[in-house]
Amino acid sequence: MAGHDLKSPLLSSQPSNLPHLILTVHDSDSSIQRSNNHNRTPNTSSRNPFEFIGSDGLFVPAPTTLDPFRNDTPNIEGLYEVIKIVICLPIAIVRLVLFGVCLAIGYVATKIALLGWKDKHTPMPRWRSRLMWVTRGCTRCILFSFGYHWIKRKGKLAPREIAPIVVSNHVSYIDPIFYFFEFFPTIVASESHDAMPFVGTIIRAMQVIYVNRFSPSSRKHAVNEIKRKASCGRFPRVLLFPEGTTTNGKVLISFQLGAFVPGYAVQPVIVRYPHVHFDQSWGDVSLGMLMFRMFTQFHNFMEVEYLPIVSPLDNCKENPSQFAKRTSHAIASALNVVQTNHSYGDLMLLVKASELKQAKPSSYMVEMAKVESVSILIQILQNKLVKSPVILILKLSPQVGLFHISGLEAVNFLEKFLSMNPDASSLVFSFCNGECQYMFQITLSSHSGRVKFNDFLRAFRLRACTLSEELFGFLDAEKNGSITFKQFLYGSAHVMKQPLFQQSCELAFAQCDTSGCNQISEQELGDTIRLAIPDYDEDEIHELFSIFDMGGGGSVSKDNFLSCLRLNPLLIALFKPCLVPKGSSQVDQGILEEIV
Repeated sequence: MAGHDLKSPLLSSQPSNLPHLILTVHDSDSSIQRSNNHNRTPNTSSRNPFEFIGSDGLFVPAPTTLDPFRNDTPNIEGLYEVIKIVICLPIAIVRLVLFGVCLAIGYVATKIALLGWKDKHTPMPRWRSRLMWVTRGCTRCILFSFGYHWIKRKGKLAPREIAPIVVSNHVSYIDPIFYFFEFFPTIVASESHDAMPFVGTIIRAMQVIYVNRFSPSSRKHAVNEIKRKASCGRFPRVLLFPEGTTTNGKVLISFQLGAFVPGYAVQPVIVRYPHVHFDQSWGDVSLGMLMFRMFTQFHNFMEVEYLPIVSPLDNCKENPSQFAKRTSHAIASALNVVQTNHSYGDLMLLVKASELKQAKPSSYMVEMAKVESVSILIQILQNKLVKSPVILILKLSPQVGLFHISGLEAVNFLEKFLSMNPDASSLVFSFCNGECQYMFQITLSSHSGRVKFNDFLRAFRLRACTLSEELFGFLDAEKNGSITFKQFLYGSAHVMKQPLFQQSCELAFAQCDTSGCNQISEQELGDTIRLAIPDYDEDEIHELFSIFDMGGGGSVSKDNFLSCLRLNPLLIALFKPCLVPKGSSQVDQGILEEIV
């Protein structure tokens, strides 16, 4: 800095005859192709485009950062773990042999116990049950081979006459193996388990109650079987994992009601797997990796605690939901963990997001119990199990934000959301060197799981207009120009479950079908859509028509039309002009109902 004062420039000026380089950075949402209507920034319109079907606004609960399925040690990390695994490899081979021998002996003993037994709806004969002690002994050896040399127990199992139903948190595949050895219960399991080699035969001896979680009739049958077997003292205890899936044990997710509908006393049991270097929970880790890690540990810790019995309240008529809530609170308190509204549906979303290679799959979980729980209330009201007006108020309150959406429907909505390319954000660089101008684009990813306005338009084949902004603004509860999957799911479910939605879809088809042939052509759809968006051109109409034309036949049947709107319920807003008479008040909730 010698020879320079504070007023001297740090950089020497260049001759003006040298070429200048000008670099400009644009946000793709605001600058690139400004003339294209699809790159328009939405305003934060608060107008509700679904008021005509009875919507009074959307409420989306705040997101949670908890991930109940995350395993803390999915990979082998650290020098200590590597050295330990190398040392334990010879031991692991011995353990694997022990595991195979015990599994084979238990399988043979179970086959003998089941040989010739036809009437499996009655309790297992005593001599067959005694033969199952061989399998139970093999089960304890299997636990030993996995490194559970001793298992700490606290409390005692209550007599079956007092508590015929046992409920437990579910952390690992080790849980049912332990309970099989401990008291040989009847369990409730997925139908898919019956086809598993060896395991299917062994659990068949437990007179398992199979259930298809996606079939209402199967769930109803399972509840009846639980009640029947719990009421008969000759059957073993009935064991249920009311969470419906495994978690990492650090939270307790929502309970299914199957164990609580019969109205018998239940005994909660909790399992813990204390660890330092190896998390034994069966979360987002493969079964093969989990077994390998267990085989290569010196010892795995497991603690089982039998809690006090929880009985239905005698002084008032308690519904199953309240009974389940008291039981889950007892388990969460004993585990010293929080309760969340996650369910098996969230695991389905997590798996689907992982299959589709999302950078942060956990960001697509929405606490599905909040979305599914309306079905529970409806069933309670329909079955007249309770007559409390509080439940009716809860069902009708718009602040609750609950919808009867199944896990499969949520997965379909996730696929639609992921087609909008969440997290994608492009930067466009343009630079000028003399008389030449160059442009290039870089796509960035923020891993936030959010979708911007332009990608929303692209997925629904819409153009930027006032109605599109209202649709996006309806979902964008935070008014920050992007939406999350939770907002998209809640918004879509909110529209689909409006009382006039189904009628509106059928009426919209009738209005489009001007020829009366029970088929909608591209021209007919375009004429109807232009009532809502007048400046739709032919190419844009063709793109939108492709969403409805699921079969690709060039025309849309009524079934395809209704199916498309169930998959894309937000599109019902496009048909408002043909559903609501011109000049009618949008807040008149009876208008559409009178038309239908």
